[in-house]
Amino acid sequence: MNRLTTSGAGFDLARYPEDPRDPFRAWDAADEYLLRRLEGADGTEPVDLSGAVTVVGDRWGALSTALAAHRPVQITDSYLAQRATRANLDRNGVAADAVRLLSARDTPPERVDVLLVRVPKSLALLEDQLHRLAPSLHADTVVIGTGMVKEIHTSTLRLFERIIGPTRTSLAVKKARLVFSTLAPGAARTPSPWPHRYELPGGIGPVSGRTVVNHAGIFCAERLDIGTRFFLGHLPARSGPERVVDLGCGNGVVGLCAALANPEATVTFIDESYQAVASAEETFRTNTGPDARAEFLVGDGLADVAPDSVDLVLNNPPFHSHQAVTDATARAMFRGARAALRPGGELWVVANRHLGYHTRLRRIFGNCATVAGDPKFVVLRAVKR
Repeated sequence: MNRLTTSGAGFDLARYPEDPRDPFRAWDAADEYLLRRLEGADGTEPVDLSGAVTVVGDRWGALSTALAAHRPVQITDSYLAQRATRANLDRNGVAADAVRLLSARDTPPERVDVLLVRVPKSLALLEDQLHRLAPSLHADTVVIGTGMVKEIHTSTLRLFERIIGPTRTSLAVKKARLVFSTLAPGAARTPSPWPHRYELPGGIGPVSGRTVVNHAGIFCAERLDIGTRFFLGHLPARSGPERVVDLGCGNGVVGLCAALANPEATVTFIDESYQAVASAEETFRTNTGPDARAEFLVGDGLADVAPDSVDLVLNNPPFHSHQAVTDATARAMFRGARAALRPGGELWVVANRHLGYHTRLRRIFGNCATVAGDPKFVVLRAVKR
């Protein structure tokens, strides 16, 4: 936990789930820069926050907590960001209803007077969010984006310019930058180009030639990524009425493959991204009949899955949290999988070879076997004894 100090107050903040070993803060210089600009601490006029304030992409609730007195709406694609926001509000003695939490799949507010955008890693997600919010803006809406210099590119500014209107940037401070946009008079209201659909290639088992649905922000939304392709070529052959989990499902291709290969299985698709779970559900419904059994959960890994209830977990864990490289998410997924699996149940993981997940899996499961490998990827199997 760390303390974010503004000109008017200080806030104790932590990421979610809170881990005392986590070296990363719940905010960065981009959040601080934006808050100083809103307060007028840089010598400019303070921003009037008396109207309808919307905060988009607040990563761990730092902005929403600091602005809770103005009762903002928070829009995020991350379940963990919502949990972090609730925890940080409670940690600072702020009522839970001070911030209205919406997901990226929810209908945006009808009117936005101040729009604050934490620029996401995914340019596609930013594009979709700006398209969805543009109809709620008016001529006097204040639009400010914030991000680290390495996150704001020419393509980022072009999106603001094309969807909102005239755009400029601030000077960089502590390697952070602000983006200012003004709604263009008479701007055309065009719909978001998302979701995208593409056809899978051949030679990858039951999902060959199938159509994949990808909402904005999904990893490799315009093609099958090479890690997943390698995984599809080495999935276990299973049969019978098993419960299978596609953990960190993304667009659901891996879980769909398991469902098509074993029609008696019930597949649960889990991700912390609302856009991912929506993509997985549309991909599944597009490619299966009415009798296919599946569940779709937005959540914190396997936290909401009963212990000893799963036969097989399939996992392609991320090794980034926003811009930070970390194995914290993978560790949590592996521990959650061990708890959710029945005795004899199996966790199958595809990962970059250099990450060395076999060592981590041996510590958690007491065993790990390499099923397949090439110079870049490995498929690993761990069994709950």
